[in-house]
Order: sequence, then C-alpha cells, then structure tokens
Amino acid sequence: MANALYTPFKNSYLTQAANQVDFDAPDDVRLILIDVADYTVNLTTHDFLDDVPAGARVATSGNITVSVSGATVDASDVTFTAVTGDPSEALVGYKHTGVESTSRLIWYIDTATGLPVTPNGGDITVTWDNGANKIFTL
Repeated sequence: MANALYTPFKNSYLTQAANQVDFDAPDDVRLILIDVADYTVNLTTHDFLDDVPAGARVATSGNITVSVSGATVDASDVTFTAVTGDPSEALVGYKHTGVESTSRLIWYIDTATGLPVTPNGGDITVTWDNGANKIFTL
C-alpha cells in the first residue's frame, strides 16, 4: 500500500455530501496508530471508523489542529503519550463524531519516517512532512 486518501472521503468532499469533513471551520480530526496485522485497508470501500477493527487501533489522539493553504492540508505535530501495545505500521486520520458509523475516514499513511514503530510505554510523536504536500494536497 502507499499513502492515500480514502475514496469515500474524496467523493463526499468533492460532492459536498452529508458527513463531509470541514477543514476551514475545523471538525474534530483525530489520528490513530494502526497495527496492520489486524487491519487490511480498503481505500475504495472503507468509509467510517467502524471499518477499522478496534484491535488494530494501538493509540488514538485527541483533536489535532488542521490547517489548509490552497489545496494543501497540514496539521500540528501529534504526540501519543505512554503508548503500549502492538507494533504500528500505519496512521489513519479521521473525523471524530463520537459515533464510529459516522466518523469519516480521511487518510491512510504507511510510508513515513518513523514507521513502523514499536510502542515501549513511552511517547510517540508524529511529525508531519514540511515539504510542499504536507499531509496531502488535492
């Protein structure tokens, strides 16, 4: 797999469908460390958090600060504190609504500096790319 956006997110964003993600008046966007031994991503059909098994979620952040410049999405760096559990090979970004069946999946990243990571009880910090594309560019 390679870093990508979930197709249902792209469709909802481009058609302004219900349950899209609003980056200008920021929705509650969160990040999950994923154990790919417990989750096989399907970028075409997976649309909401209930498609990601709970056993695959090693750690979940709180709301992250997302910004948009032009067509590029960036965010503040994220620190997961005192992480234990399975090795993590990917990151999933999603819109948190409090209900898994309406929490829209946004991006899947499995190719990044620091991945995979094996939790040891310490903090794990995700530092976003400072290049032109940041997290992603439409």
